[in-house]
Amino acid sequence: MVEAITATYVQQDADWTITVSGSGKQLTARAPGIIAARDRADQLVEQLETEGRITVVHLLNGSALEFTSAYMTARLTLPKLPPLEVPPPGSVTQPQVPKQQTAEKKPAMPPSKQLPKAVQDRKKPAAPPARESKAAPKKARA
Repeated sequence: MVEAITATYVQQDADWTITVSGSGKQLTARAPGIIAARDRADQLVEQLETEGRITVVHLLNGSALEFTSAYMTARLTLPKLPPLEVPPPGSVTQPQVPKQQTAEKKPAMPPSKQLPKAVQDRKKPAAPPARESKAAPKKARA
């Protein structure tokens, strides 16, 4: 059997009050913003402990369409960012580096990957001398 659960949303300034009712129970919570309120409604529905399939109807001002419109607008709206300041052309000069120098320069390592100064100051050991072979040279076959 399919049981209908109703989630009613009421906006109070920037916060939302959610009331979830079904199975003879009613749970209420608050959340900051409609997206968080929708997530909180899902948590309240889980607390109702209903059996079988459930259908949750989300209502804003008594209308599922109004809730869907407000929720999707919040989900799809980009956050307001301050305008990007672009300097006028020619006001910022970048040093010209020959390509050869660019290829030779290694990027700086992050501090977590760098060795302590005491380790860096040690000189690298000289390359070990080439080992001489103790075996007698082989004669060429004729």
